[in-house]
Amino acid sequence: MFSNLADKLNNAFKKFRNKGKLTEADVKEGMREVKLALLEADVNFKVVRDFIKTVTERAVGSEVLESLLPGQQIIKIVHEELIKLMGEVNTKLAIASRPPTVVMMVGLQGSGKTTHSAKLAGMYKKQGKNPMLVACDVYRPAAIDQLKVVGGQVNVPVFEMGLISPVEIVKNALKHAERNGHDMVFIDTAGRLHVDEVLMNELESIKELANPTEILLVVDAMTGQDAVNVASSFNEKLDITGVVLSKLDGDTRGGAALSVRHVTGKPIKFIGTGEKMDSIEPFYPDRMASRILGMGDVLTLIEKAQQSYDDKKAEELEKRIRENTFTLTDFLDQFKQIKEMGSIEDIVGMLPGVKPGALKDAQFDEKAMARTEAIILSMTVYEREHPNSINASRKKRIAAGSGTSVEEVNKLLRQYEQMSKMIKQFSGSMFGKKGKKNRMKMPFQF
Repeated sequence: MFSNLADKLNNAFKKFRNKGKLTEADVKEGMREVKLALLEADVNFKVVRDFIKTVTERAVGSEVLESLLPGQQIIKIVHEELIKLMGEVNTKLAIASRPPTVVMMVGLQGSGKTTHSAKLAGMYKKQGKNPMLVACDVYRPAAIDQLKVVGGQVNVPVFEMGLISPVEIVKNALKHAERNGHDMVFIDTAGRLHVDEVLMNELESIKELANPTEILLVVDAMTGQDAVNVASSFNEKLDITGVVLSKLDGDTRGGAALSVRHVTGKPIKFIGTGEKMDSIEPFYPDRMASRILGMGDVLTLIEKAQQSYDDKKAEELEKRIRENTFTLTDFLDQFKQIKEMGSIEDIVGMLPGVKPGALKDAQFDEKAMARTEAIILSMTVYEREHPNSINASRKKRIAAGSGTSVEEVNKLLRQYEQMSKMIKQFSGSMFGKKGKKNRMKMPFQF
């Protein structure tokens, strides 16, 4: 996400980095480059104007011009102002003091509203809530069926009454939620190809009846400046409480993320980062600003690791390392936990120093991980626990069973052997003769 914007900002910052001392003229020249980068990213021109004015005023102050490292000071100022622009702090979804919490999902057709209704319901189900989805898009063909499909993927029930009045559906849905103990209700409303009076009148009627705790507007981040115009229109009519930015994994220029908070005054609460049903994240302005400037996003990376982290398997792995009995089964478990964190490109892109877009030409073979998994699953339990038993005939059988070649099986076994040697070295330094852990930490501990 934001690869083009990040590249252009990085080029602008080179003007500052290459000079030991900066003059006011240097700062203004560099700020023109930053201004062009933001405008090309489809950031609202009023937002750009105010942003550049604020950064320039701070950058020509004594803290920068008299600094030994003025380039770094300017990047620090841009980072701080980007955070302010996007809202400064993470704004959580409001939870009603008396259940159910009613979340009204609104937006134009094609913005990802139905999918993100299910994504949010799935997210809160994992947190111990008992959510329910309500199908109120009675105009778009197969919209109700789509909600049932995505609802099934996150194991959340869908309340629907066919193609009757959406207001009547909501009225009955709230009664159903109360009777069945659903503490969260996500209403998937209808959308249009553009904002019109008929759509707004219907949404206002649903709002009046449901008295929602939250009204979340789903906007397509790939539409850039148009997304901001849509947000302004919906906010004017419905007084939305927050925004969900969808399709941030696509070829987005970043304009919506950098403009919508400033223009509407309403926070971005969630971002959609992929097609999978768990590809949704709370929005943190500081983390997003760091990603844009290539500073990484270690906190989100840690959270992803914790979500896929299995305490029981970690304890078993530590025991095996201590006893030096690391097997191909353990090897497979580690692969699975990495897969649950997302794509390799996403993971690496969150590391500090890796700028957005720097990996766009890198070849990450996600299929290689799938082949590795297939090879190990084609082995017998005995073979996984005793890799040394895998002779030539067994390799042929494993290759045939996994749809791979003997060469690929050999490659995997070599990788496993190298990892086993590394673990043997670690286990010697981490544990004493009696198997007690030494003071030094495990390599994967923080």
